[in-house]
Amino acid sequence: MTEFVYLTEEGLKKLKKELDRLVNIERPNISKQIAEARDKGDLSENAEYDAAKEAQGLLEMKINKLQETVRYARIVDPNDINTETVQILNKVKIKNLKTGVIMEYTIVAETEADLKEKKISINTPIAKGLIGKKVGAVAEITVPGGVVTFEILSISI
Repeated sequence: MTEFVYLTEEGLKKLKKELDRLVNIERPNISKQIAEARDKGDLSENAEYDAAKEAQGLLEMKINKLQETVRYARIVDPNDINTETVQILNKVKIKNLKTGVIMEYTIVAETEADLKEKKISINTPIAKGLIGKKVGAVAEITVPGGVVTFEILSISI
């Protein structure tokens, strides 16, 4: 990964907290599980040992990914956000021109995406289709269900 990851200050704090938990709580727990499984004898037929080693590998991958994300993180100051065109950290109100449904999403980094909070990743088809467009623009966006046409009603912070 050599691309910057643009995050809010709050998003970076959450990532660092999760990284700290994985390194200081989960990693020692898995090491303990491996040691306990190893103490049970023959490793060639020890399913507990194999499962603990696999969990350790997955955990280390997750830790490495989080460390890389934190390393390349850049804090976006809300005061520097432009609302002329859609960009990361903008709140965008859009209207589905076929159904008339109006939706509002905030475009965020992938690590901060949370549909319950109406935060969509900048990597989603909808966000990619809206980036760079102005209020009043119509965007035809290809989603898994086909092509959807949205009108941008407003852009805010």
